[in-house]
Amino acid sequence: MTSENAHPPVSTTESGPSSEGRSALAEFPLFKGAPAATLDVIFRHANLRRCSADEEILSRDEQAGDVYFVLRGEVRIVNYSASGREVAYAIIPAGGYFGELSAIDGRPRSANVLAVEDCLLATLTPAAFKELLATDTDIAAKVMQKLVRIIRSADDRILDLATLSAYQRVYVEILRMKKPDPVRPNSWLIYPLPTQAQIAALASTTRETVARVLSQLNHDHIAERKSKTLYIRELSKLQALAAKSQPDGKMN
Repeated sequence: MTSENAHPPVSTTESGPSSEGRSALAEFPLFKGAPAATLDVIFRHANLRRCSADEEILSRDEQAGDVYFVLRGEVRIVNYSASGREVAYAIIPAGGYFGELSAIDGRPRSANVLAVEDCLLATLTPAAFKELLATDTDIAAKVMQKLVRIIRSADDRILDLATLSAYQRVYVEILRMKKPDPVRPNSWLIYPLPTQAQIAALASTTRETVARVLSQLNHDHIAERKSKTLYIRELSKLQALAAKSQPDGKMN
């Protein structure tokens, strides 16, 4: 239910980076260690944009080709099927960037980008981004490496869709999200655990399927959810489920 006092998210754009923005850009992973001449190109052309949580930053098929650098916050890259179901491509945290495909080839956007939380972004126009790549071969190489990772990830997801059941795809996404437990050696967890809808979007399935998977994993003591954390108790069993062929809707 929407409050009568609720306001739609509003983004603001600032011409040229402030001292805060310059500091963040200089420490940005893609630019860190760059020579002064490269940083000068970035500082001369970059603008800052502040976005609110849940705000749409980019929409599929729009023509603008700016590249966005996430200085603070987190964004989701998604698309929607003809029926309106969300298909998630990636979550980009602070230190990541997006929009480079349209900047490079001049074609419309290929996906929608939504702010997960309040964000501070820096933007470069396509011309400025291409100038940056032309003047700094180290940054150009890092961008090419990212494009290769995107292709490899897309190949993996195509294979998953072609060969895995919906349940297996959920297991695979859980395994992809796991991180070492900082408290217990040889243990794994996911924090913060995405919503069931977000996991479903990543696995190209339904929220109901994700709910059934999490419930069964808990029942079998393979994984246990506590608040916003999912603790993986039996990693080898979860890996076996992800690898085992089984029909949708059935779990052994």
